[in-house]
Amino acid sequence: MPNLKSAKKRMRQNEVRRVRGLQVRTRLKNARRIMMETLEAKDATAGDVAFRSYCSILDKAAKGGIIKKNTAIRRKTNAANNLRKIAS
Repeated sequence: MPNLKSAKKRMRQNEVRRVRGLQVRTRLKNARRIMMETLEAKDATAGDVAFRSYCSILDKAAKGGIIKKNTAIRRKTNAANNLRKIAS
């Protein structure tokens, strides 16, 4: 346990950030799962909606520092390529 007042505050802040990060990562995983399910079902229209939602969540996570910017870009590119395969 921290002894200093600033260390106690830092501990509280870290806990809030940890919980917020968990929420965002969970939202990311759920969006990715939904995206993959629509791709497996080969449903292009539902896939487009899922793709837009997934990209939005990725951008917000990158903006908030939960994931890195290049990671978000890479995941969006892979998702777009997979969607393009079933659309054609």
